[in-house]
Amino acid sequence: MAKKIAVVAIGGNSLIKDKIHQTVRDQYIAATETCEHIVSMIKSGWDVVIGHGNGPQVGFMLRRSELALHELHEVPLEVCGANSQGAIGYALQQNLFNEFKELGIDKKAVTVVTQVEVSRNDPGFQDPSKPIGSFMDEEDAERRREIDGWNVVEDAGRGWRRVVASPIPIRIVEVEAIKSLIENGFVVIAAGGGGIPVVADEEGNLVGIAAVIDKDHASALLAREIGAELFIVSTAVEKVALNFGKPNQQWIDRMTLVEAKQYLAEGTHFAGGSMAPKIEAVINFLEGGGKEAIITDPENLERAMKGETGTRIVR
Repeated sequence: MAKKIAVVAIGGNSLIKDKIHQTVRDQYIAATETCEHIVSMIKSGWDVVIGHGNGPQVGFMLRRSELALHELHEVPLEVCGANSQGAIGYALQQNLFNEFKELGIDKKAVTVVTQVEVSRNDPGFQDPSKPIGSFMDEEDAERRREIDGWNVVEDAGRGWRRVVASPIPIRIVEVEAIKSLIENGFVVIAAGGGGIPVVADEEGNLVGIAAVIDKDHASALLAREIGAELFIVSTAVEKVALNFGKPNQQWIDRMTLVEAKQYLAEGTHFAGGSMAPKIEAVINFLEGGGKEAIITDPENLERAMKGETGTRIVR
């Protein structure tokens, strides 16, 4: 029987509920709830690959690195991404192990520390816009610009911040390993935080680069490369809305690929830093051969799979 493969991209709200629940233990507890919903999919016959966000976690790592500069070397952004893949993967795979054990399911989970290739010529590198790290005063920012080559911008009167590119992913480097693990029955956690950004040099060797890849775009690319039938974006809202937050807001239960492209092109429905990248990722998945996608929040995942809620996007 052919496997039914789904890629589930879980957002930051799946790991950090609010500002007072940010500790490692808090994140582990939040991961427990998310894993319970994912296991329900596995029980119903899906082979699941999990992608996840890592923005807050990398932010914490960068801040620790900054505070320790008087004693220790600084940790590069791409290495923070790798570290977060391991830490978040550990929390997810341990939770899944315990859930499988409790339910008597013969499954194991594994995390693949995943490199994702981007192009050196991606336009994002010409206009970096993704803020990372702590706020700085102008003198500090100028020093970082001169000595470390950082791109820095003033952020709405709150201080200066480093900005990096958010390039489009073009290749999941470890995709063959991920495919093999799926074939052998593993639940795979991969492309965490959008993957570790790497570029190829003239000889084809890979080099890490300071950038942030959108995790939904990376998860959509992964879904296409492994031939997944279903792509799920788990986020902070139960459904997608047109004119979100406006008096004429309208919740959407279902839309076609053509409608999704039209709504995105209109430019008034989906916020640039939140829902728009998710819709773009879904469009890329469906145009690449995927059958359907669902956008919903973690607690409604089971109901969305049954067609009771969430937003379903089809070709």
